[in-house]
Amino acid sequence: MAKKDPYAEYLKEDFQDLFAELELTPVQRKFLMSRWLDQVLWMEKKAGVCRDRHYRLRLSAIIFGVIVPILIGINVGDNERLRQAKEYLTISLSTVVAVSAAVEEFFHYGERWFHYRRTVESLKTYGWQFSQLSGRYAKHATHTDAFPDFANQVEEVIQRDVEVYVTQVANTEEEQQSQPVQMAPVRSIAVAETTDHAEVTDEDHADEA
Repeated sequence: MAKKDPYAEYLKEDFQDLFAELELTPVQRKFLMSRWLDQVLWMEKKAGVCRDRHYRLRLSAIIFGVIVPILIGINVGDNERLRQAKEYLTISLSTVVAVSAAVEEFFHYGERWFHYRRTVESLKTYGWQFSQLSGRYAKHATHTDAFPDFANQVEEVIQRDVEVYVTQVANTEEEQQSQPVQMAPVRSIAVAETTDHAEVTDEDHADEA
């Protein structure tokens, strides 16, 4: 069973209580619930999911990207087991960094988060203005009279949201799919470490001779 979002549940109950106080026809009240509120809750959820994934991927790339050079610079001496463990750990963390950066670059979770957040805040702003008959709805005497203007504004926001998503986010993904995939040179780190270790060992033997 999916875990419910407390904030989404709060929004749903809050707006339902607000709608109950407005003088609207059954059809208008249905539009508020099935169109406006449904879109607000859906975009709130999508914004939260994209935000969390963006943070996880970015933090993984940043933190492990800092740790990898530190691991490379650690001198484990002639301990073969430590050297292999360091090599495997360096390769693993480098892979995580490369994969995290590639996934974020492909799915654009950061851009999606901003996109959904901007749209849902616009919808909520119009909803609050409509409930108070303020802003562009101040010229109307009742909520029933203001409703056609409100419904038209909601549809314009949703249509603009779809157009922006298709032209910016979706098109960017298609362009990246058409580009050849370039593998990160993770193995070169281990090879460089092995080479450095061999050079140090040769120098030690030369000094002893």
